[in-house]
Amino acid sequence: MNRRVVITGVGLVTPLGTGTEKNWSALLAGQSGIGPITRFDPTEYSCRIAGECRDFKVEDWVTAKDIKKMDPFIHFGMAACQMAWEDAGIQVTEENAERMGVIVGSGIGGLISIQNQAMSLKEKGPRRISPFFIPMSLVNLISGHVAIRYGLKGPNHAVVTACATGTHAIGDGMRLIKWGYADAMIAGGSEAAVCELGVGGFAAAKALSTRNDDPTRASRPWDRDRDGFVQSEGAGVVVLEEMESAIRRGANIYAEVIGYGMSGDAHHITAPEPTGDGATRCMRAALKDAGISPDQVNYINAHGTSTPLGDQVETEAVKRVFGDHAKKVMVSSTKSMTGHLLGAAGGVEAIFTAMMLKHGVILPTINLDNQDPACDLDYVPNTTRQHQAEVAMSNSFGFGGTNATVILKRVP
Repeated sequence: MNRRVVITGVGLVTPLGTGTEKNWSALLAGQSGIGPITRFDPTEYSCRIAGECRDFKVEDWVTAKDIKKMDPFIHFGMAACQMAWEDAGIQVTEENAERMGVIVGSGIGGLISIQNQAMSLKEKGPRRISPFFIPMSLVNLISGHVAIRYGLKGPNHAVVTACATGTHAIGDGMRLIKWGYADAMIAGGSEAAVCELGVGGFAAAKALSTRNDDPTRASRPWDRDRDGFVQSEGAGVVVLEEMESAIRRGANIYAEVIGYGMSGDAHHITAPEPTGDGATRCMRAALKDAGISPDQVNYINAHGTSTPLGDQVETEAVKRVFGDHAKKVMVSSTKSMTGHLLGAAGGVEAIFTAMMLKHGVILPTINLDNQDPACDLDYVPNTTRQHQAEVAMSNSFGFGGTNATVILKRVP
C-alpha cells in the first residue's frame, strides 16, 4: 500500500503567539519572539533570555480541575492538538475511531514538574509528592490525553528524539497512513523546559546565546557573530490525512507530505558530525522516499539553530546533497524569529513550511547582518520574499546524532 498523505489541520503555540494567525502575521513582519526570562529569576545565569509563550492562557484549553494534573508541556501540546483537530474538522464515529491516532512527542517531557516535585520532596518529604507526578511528566501523555478527549482508538505513540522529535513524529505519522495502518493522525511535538534546570543545563553545556542585552537579535543563524541558540517553548501539531478522503470531504489542504528521511551521525552526544555526513544522508533519504531529484526542491527550512558549528555543518551538507543547485535553493531559519523550540521545533517548522507553500512566500532569516563566509547560500536575509515554491524541505537534527527530514509539496 502506498497512499498519499496531506496536512489538513495545524496548531501552533510559540513565542510569536498562540494560533496560526498571530504566528503568520509576526513571521511575515520578521518579528522576534525572544525576550528576557520571566519564568524565574535568571540573575545568576549566564543566559537570561528565552522564547516564552507569553500570551498563552492555559485556562482557554484545559479544564480547571485538569490544569494541575499536567505539566506545561502537556498544556501546550493539548492546545496545539485542539487547534489542529478543529482546523481539520474531522468527525470521529464508531466506525472510523480505530483508524485515527495520535503521535505527539517531546524532547524532554515534564521537566518543570520533575524539577518542582524534586524540590518538594527535598524540602517537605515524600508525602508532598503529587499523585499525578508520573503522568504529569511522561512524554506520551499528550497523545494519551488527546486520544481520550477525541476518542481516537488508532495508533497511540510518542517520539522522543531531542530536537528532531516533531519532524520524526510527522514522518512516522505519514508512514502509518501511507502504509495503511491509519487514515488520519495528529502528529507533532511540544516542549516546556524554560525553567531553572532546563536553562541551567543548556547554559552549562555552553549551548546558549549570552546576548542578554539584545534578546530580539540573539538568534542569528549563519551570521558571523552568532554565539549559540536561544531556548524556547511551545508546540506545533498537524493533522495528517489520507489524500483521497481529504478531497472527498472538501478539506482545506495545506500541503502534501511526499518524503521522509532519517539517519544517525554515530559521532558525538551533542556535536554534529563535522563533515555533515549524517545530515547529508538524511536529506538524500527523504529525496529518495519522495522520488524526486535535488533540483526539484525550491526551499529548505533549515535546522539553523544559530550555533557556530551547527550552521556551518548544515550548510556543507546542503551543498553535498544539492551540488550546483545548492546556490539556487532558498534556505531560511525561522528559528531566527522563534528561537529553538527543541522537541517542538520540527512540528512548528513543518507548519511554517506548509504555509509558505500555500501562500506563495518565503519567510526570512532575520538578524543576518554579517553573513559568515563559511555559510555561503541564499538564506533569504531579513526580508520576506514573494516566491511560489512547489517543493520544500524541513530539517531537524538532535542531540545523540539523530536526524530527520520531511519534504512537502504544494497542492494547487
